[in-house]
Amino acid sequence: MKLRYLHTMVRVKDLEKSMAFYALLGLKQTRRMDSEEGRFSLIFMAPEGQEDCPVELTWNWDGDDALPSDGRHFGHLAYGVENIYDMCQHLQDNGVVINRPPRDGRMAFVRSPDNISVELLQIGDALPPAEPWSSMGNTGHW
Repeated sequence: MKLRYLHTMVRVKDLEKSMAFYALLGLKQTRRMDSEEGRFSLIFMAPEGQEDCPVELTWNWDGDDALPSDGRHFGHLAYGVENIYDMCQHLQDNGVVINRPPRDGRMAFVRSPDNISVELLQIGDALPPAEPWSSMGNTGHW
């Protein structure tokens, strides 16, 4: 029996903020479906060249009072990055809180505007420990 990964879906409260966050990670919109009848939009975003591995942002036009709540029951999204320090600096420079800094040169966690936990993993071997990340503590939960 074959199994094929299709996508991960997360509900979002502010579509523009959420799309901007995922764009900072390097994801681009690959597909969009707007349902006038259902009053929702589905926006698929994926890394360049990996269009078959998207995250689906589901946005309810009339709002969603349950968001943002602590989405830890969801788990997390995970993306491999070429340089974890550069990515964390890029995100931080754009106002994203680094909840779990890459002290080990390998792993970090951030949160989307909708409180979705996003794990960033260094592709290949861990980078040597570097400041300011090595001595930076956790912020909030991840």
